[in-house]
Amino acid sequence: MTAPLGPTRILIADDQEDVRSGFRLILGSQPDMTVVGEAADGLTAVDLARSLRPDLVLADIRMPGLDGLELTRRLAGPGVPDPMRVLVVTTFDHDDYVRTALRDGACGFLLKRSGPGLLIEGVRAAMAGDMLISPQITVRLLRNLAPAPAPAAAPAPSPLTAREQEIARLVAEGLTNAEIGERLFITAGTAKTHIANVQAKVRARNRVGIAAWSWETGLAGPAPRE
Repeated sequence: MTAPLGPTRILIADDQEDVRSGFRLILGSQPDMTVVGEAADGLTAVDLARSLRPDLVLADIRMPGLDGLELTRRLAGPGVPDPMRVLVVTTFDHDDYVRTALRDGACGFLLKRSGPGLLIEGVRAAMAGDMLISPQITVRLLRNLAPAPAPAAAPAPSPLTAREQEIARLVAEGLTNAEIGERLFITAGTAKTHIANVQAKVRARNRVGIAAWSWETGLAGPAPRE
């Protein structure tokens, strides 16, 4: 999957017309994005994706004919000869849905209630080869990764600077680049640079990997249970 030369061409797959209209307005307002097609069911979405060859498909989970998980598997899953980027955007945040979508090639999993800012950031992250997951989901999934208390031992020296440790803790809380910037009084671009440095130092594939590392090393404490 190569980066497009012009604006990111997006196909929207959602069975609700008002949702498709809202996404079209949000994405169409960005100079680097354009909506090239819409589908109200999964089968139509797969056909349009294969004929239009968009740079990215936004897919809901529950659609008639073919759900978003199967759509993801057909367009981006293991064994697909020419996989596409599929970003799941849905109301349903069940852990099984998240794991299945990511296992089958989704380049992100966002909740519709996360707002337009995260939708735009999710599209750009996917096009940059990164993965964005709604903060609410990330924090909940990472609770299951919290290690059992270990016998007291001298902690290994952290490969991160003090500022990078702050960044890693905030990533583990599920904050976006913009939210990290607001918290630390830095720009979102500076936060992104710090995150890239952290990712390289801890050998994480993406933000989720950084968060998992933070939890496993004890840098981030357990999140409060809801």
